[in-house]
Amino acid sequence: MEAFLVSTGIVALAEIGDKTQLLAFVLATQFRRPLPIVGGIFVATIVNHFCAAAVGTWLTELLGPNALRWILGLGFIAMAAWIMVPDEIDEDETPASRYGVFTATLIAFFLAEMGDKTQIATVALAARFDALIPVVVGTTLGMMLANVPAVYLGKRAATAVNLKVVHGIAAVIFVVLGVATLMGAGTAVGL
Repeated sequence: MEAFLVSTGIVALAEIGDKTQLLAFVLATQFRRPLPIVGGIFVATIVNHFCAAAVGTWLTELLGPNALRWILGLGFIAMAAWIMVPDEIDEDETPASRYGVFTATLIAFFLAEMGDKTQIATVALAARFDALIPVVVGTTLGMMLANVPAVYLGKRAATAVNLKVVHGIAAVIFVVLGVATLMGAGTAVGL
């Protein structure tokens, strides 16, 4: 349950103001059809985060516990710094509507999530907790918690939230996870 809850919270906070959330705003404005946009986001996130979590689980098996502890601890601290860098999206990155709203959203979201903060966080969380399904379900729920309001409320939701505060909270959580991992908090599970 811890893997699910931590994954949900981390990704929900990390996604606020992220380029994929900005993409959700653009898609909502461009297509004005929230249900297929939300469906596309959901499917793209499940596939992307499942692959990311599989890599994280594989890393758990590949690396020894000591090396994994240092990589994850320093990785979480690096994520704390990275999350403080604001994302932008270019208007020309939006998908063409010739594919239909669902397919355009699915493709755009999947590609935008490649190498994104939340995808990297998913790899690290899966490696940290060695719990593929709870991490994927948690990170997907976190993405949906951040992006569904973006689709339905659009830019009004973005202006109602202080991004610096949200990113600061997420950064603190990443630092705490990093320091705890470096200090051996995961030794009970082999990290």
